[in-house]
Amino acid sequence: MARISLDCSNSLPGIPLSVLSVPMENKYKCQQCLQVLRKPVQAQCGHRFCVHCFKQLTSSGPKPCEACRQEEIYEEPISILNSNEAFPDNAAGREIASLPARCLNQGCDWTGSIKEYEAQHEGRCEFERIQCEACQTSILRTDKDRHNERECEARTLNCKYCKITFNFKDIKAHDEICLKFPLQCKECGKKKIPREKFNDHSRSCAKSKSACPFNEVGCKSVIDNGKLSDHEHSSTMEHLRLLLPMVLSMARPRADAPGPGEWQEDSGLGLYRAPEEGVNMGAGAAASGQSVDIEKKVNALENIVCVLNREVERSSVTMEAFSHQHRLDQEKIENLSNKVRQLERTLTMKDLQLSETEQLLRELQFCTYDGIFVWKISDFSRRRQDAVAGRTPAMFSPAFYSSKYGYKMCLRLYLNGDGTGRGTHLSLFFVVMRGKCDALLKWPFSQKVTLMLLDQNNREHIIDAFRPDVTSTSFQRPISEMNIASGCPLFCPLAKLAGKSPYLRDDTIFIKAIVDLTGL
Repeated sequence: MARISLDCSNSLPGIPLSVLSVPMENKYKCQQCLQVLRKPVQAQCGHRFCVHCFKQLTSSGPKPCEACRQEEIYEEPISILNSNEAFPDNAAGREIASLPARCLNQGCDWTGSIKEYEAQHEGRCEFERIQCEACQTSILRTDKDRHNERECEARTLNCKYCKITFNFKDIKAHDEICLKFPLQCKECGKKKIPREKFNDHSRSCAKSKSACPFNEVGCKSVIDNGKLSDHEHSSTMEHLRLLLPMVLSMARPRADAPGPGEWQEDSGLGLYRAPEEGVNMGAGAAASGQSVDIEKKVNALENIVCVLNREVERSSVTMEAFSHQHRLDQEKIENLSNKVRQLERTLTMKDLQLSETEQLLRELQFCTYDGIFVWKISDFSRRRQDAVAGRTPAMFSPAFYSSKYGYKMCLRLYLNGDGTGRGTHLSLFFVVMRGKCDALLKWPFSQKVTLMLLDQNNREHIIDAFRPDVTSTSFQRPISEMNIASGCPLFCPLAKLAGKSPYLRDDTIFIKAIVDLTGL
């Protein structure tokens, strides 16, 4: 018999009975888990087990079959379960795979076969309740991503300020200690100050108040940090006046007090005598007290000098920083200006290329290469009103050619007439344009040109034809984009376009040009 693979890490216990849509036959039940057989194997005693259940039973060695004992048919060695004697029951597996199944999750209406259930639906049902691995909460499978991102109390987050990872439940505690957490200064209203820099901001905040550095000598002013230098400048004389008594008090004891070993005059006898011992001791104590006072005052003055030095140093550093930042800003502005100018040049080139491309597309859309061109002019009424008002007196047709490498030509139409036909006729002219292959052509242009206003009933077209005057500059090789137009100023009376004219239908007229190609 075939040996069963011992690798069952990916196998599962039996399929729940409630998945079946029909009553289950006993032959499809696993004798171990009592569920529907999954990947059934048959022991040598004839009982069937899920491959997962069978491997668990025999993982520590051969075991007696409990089903044989319950059915009182136990017989050794047949009733001993041994992985070496069992074999996959493919026939039973196929029968079970074809059994009808349904989803046991509330709200799901999926139905199919056991085979489809295992392959397509089991473990994928949107209505299946699963357990969150982090917080052990029961959730729908469809809500797993949302739960993990927004609801799970045990989810881990990265602080958006300092990027440190912590649990969601610790977010408030972290915000209280996060060095990058943004704070707002109550004095100046500035926002988004990192906690680690807030103390520095408080000391330098222009609207934060602090005592004057000369408060040690009596200045009672409390001022904004931003106005401290103004206060020191405006109150220089007051600060010096406050310092004067201290300086004088430091100088007087040295000048007035006699030394401990000096002789003093006896006022009663007019004699000089040495100082008495008690007096000497009293004088020494007084001198010691004065020395302590002087030392305190010196310390106060030293503190004031230190404060002033710090302010000078801070101002110097601030000015240097501002100067450096100004240079950086100027360089950045210059770089950005250069980029803007470069982008403007690029944009201008792109606009020019786009315009040329659009012109080429228009030419290709209507272009012909056989000397015959039909020009459709729609919205005739509006165009003629523009011509009468002088806004657009003339309009040009798209270019057309006598051949692929032949003459380039177009038509020019005056809807309110031109010259002798102004206000009474349509004036139509023929224009020779500069082409790419003019050097290969015969000049002057001498082909017969026929111009037509088409009757849309196909009865009586208005036709005018002419042969070019070879001495005219209009038919010489063009040296500019196009030559002077030549044609028929009295091509068609405007009266023929009034009323229900066969030449004007649906506010549209058609003009046709034919160039005789004989001799080319």
